[in-house]
Amino acid sequence: MPLPTRARAAAALAGCALLAGCSSGPEAPAADASPTPHGFVEGAEETAEAQWRLVVAEAATGEVRLLDPVTEEAVAIGSVPGAAAATTDGRFVYVSGDAGTTVVDSGVWTVDHGDHVHYYRAEPRSVGEIDGTGYTAVGDPAVTVLNAADGALPLDRASLESGAIEPAATVGAQVVLPYDQRLLAVGDGAVRVLGRDGTEEAEFAETCADPHAPAVTRRGAVIACADGALLVSGEGGLTAEKIPYPAGGGVDGGFHHRAGAAVLAATGDDGGVLVLDVKGRKWTALDVADPVAVVATGEDTPVLVLTGDGALSSFDPATGAPLARTEPIVALGGGAAPAIQVDTARAYVSDPNGGAVHEIDYRDDLRLARTFDLGFRPDLMVETGW
Repeated sequence: MPLPTRARAAAALAGCALLAGCSSGPEAPAADASPTPHGFVEGAEETAEAQWRLVVAEAATGEVRLLDPVTEEAVAIGSVPGAAAATTDGRFVYVSGDAGTTVVDSGVWTVDHGDHVHYYRAEPRSVGEIDGTGYTAVGDPAVTVLNAADGALPLDRASLESGAIEPAATVGAQVVLPYDQRLLAVGDGAVRVLGRDGTEEAEFAETCADPHAPAVTRRGAVIACADGALLVSGEGGLTAEKIPYPAGGGVDGGFHHRAGAAVLAATGDDGGVLVLDVKGRKWTALDVADPVAVVATGEDTPVLVLTGDGALSSFDPATGAPLARTEPIVALGGGAAPAIQVDTARAYVSDPNGGAVHEIDYRDDLRLARTFDLGFRPDLMVETGW
């Protein structure tokens, strides 16, 4: 899907270009300057810990706000008339509205170098708009791919960080996701490995019909197919294998998981919940009815399921055994459905009808840690800073 030709940049809330990344070594200093410190990012502050933020939007007004769980303050950062869907790559949020999709820089992100991690904070800002709606974002430090029903749009991450929207490549496929410094493209059943510029490098013997629900974990890239989950893994020499669904199974919608974690949760075609352990190449079906929102928190931490009665339950990801359950905490009814977002310590459950977000300690029997009373409807909610 080619990059739309609409206006690609909007007035920024911050004037400095943000160049994410990490220097491989000290840069040559100017005559009157000190050497550039390792990890320096122009216009951003490096912090000692992750800067989690919740980006929430109200459908009726289109107002987009940034909620800081530390200060408990929700700051307006933009407006998207007709806001109907939101997705994130960990820093940038893509909000679908009446006129297309607005790209918002949340101003918080993480750069993971494997042996060490950098955390950054900068001013949030609007980046611009693109045509199309209903995207699902999958990103890495170089490319963010926006997948939609009519194709995929790979965007250059460095351009986004400098306040512009530019294509990384033009790829004709149903689903595309970045992995191992390349692009994986699935279309017409074929699974191809592409270079960052879209040039084909290889094609796997394994096929994938009806590709959807792309996800990237530390143990491989996953795409749901008609007959199972396709797992592409390895470094350099990539391999592809199929993890067949349980009898009568199938994934309805997307995978939901903590960023990078190798346990994924999804609603099933039969209305239940399926959990995929990527490391063990194993599916587990949860015995739970009427799931409204699901998410996996990690390999050794619970799977969370919000059900139609407004209660939150947790399950063992390996056995499917129930672990804990709350009283009803959200008011279900008309309007947007609640969402669950998770990081390494907390889960956040949106309560649109209640005008609130509930913070849950999922490692402590689903203890309700705090409730943020917002005074507006959090119809859409994603978490950034990862």
